Amino acid sequence: MDCTTCMPRKSWDLPFLAESEEAAALRRVLRTHLRLWGLHESIDAAQLCVSEFVANVINHVGPGTPTTLAVSMNGTYLRIEVHDPDTRALPILQQADADSETGRGMALVDAVADRWGVQLHPDRKVTWCELATGLTSPNGHAGGARVTRAEALLGSYTAATLPSESGTSRMRMRMAEETVIDVITDFLHWLRAHGRDADEALDRAQTHFEVQIEEVGRLPY
Repeated sequence: MDCTTCMPRKSWDLPFLAESEEAAALRRVLRTHLRLWGLHESIDAAQLCVSEFVANVINHVGPGTPTTLAVSMNGTYLRIEVHDPDTRALPILQQADADSETGRGMALVDAVADRWGVQLHPDRKVTWCELATGLTSPNGHAGGARVTRAEALLGSYTAATLPSESGTSRMRMRMAEETVIDVITDFLHWLRAHGRDADEALDRAQTHFEVQIEEVGRLPY
């Protein structure tokens, strides 16, 4: 795959104490990272899994337990791990009644994740899940055919302008963003040269974009 404008997704982890207040902060951090990774459609399911994993530590290991959230890509799957030091209290999948307030955590994870499990180590356990992203490669773009077409077009513009692989990821994305603006500007010039209203075209494009984003947000996982 040509990675001129691909999306590098570097693994990261965050130590925290298992407290109810921390769960909301973790969800915000996770949302920010997944947006930066372009995995917008995975955010809700990922946040739910993190919330349930943290609640499991609080309820079955204890509040204040030193815990770590680790997020990475396993191929094209988003992998979420929560590490805690208790190798005895293992999460289990229970069939809870619809009105029950307990026992539903792992059932929710099981419902939204493609797979999940527990790994035991001498000093800790790792509760993990993986979510399908729809990517075709770990560093690829989400977004379907429209993003693929834009990527191909962008590649024809950037062959001689983007930094090499040795450039920093931030620099290369900034350059790619400027090139996207150049592409849009060129299309506006094309519209003007053909007697069309560039401002009207921009407004219509923005409307189409917002409608499509809203439709994606309504798709089931």
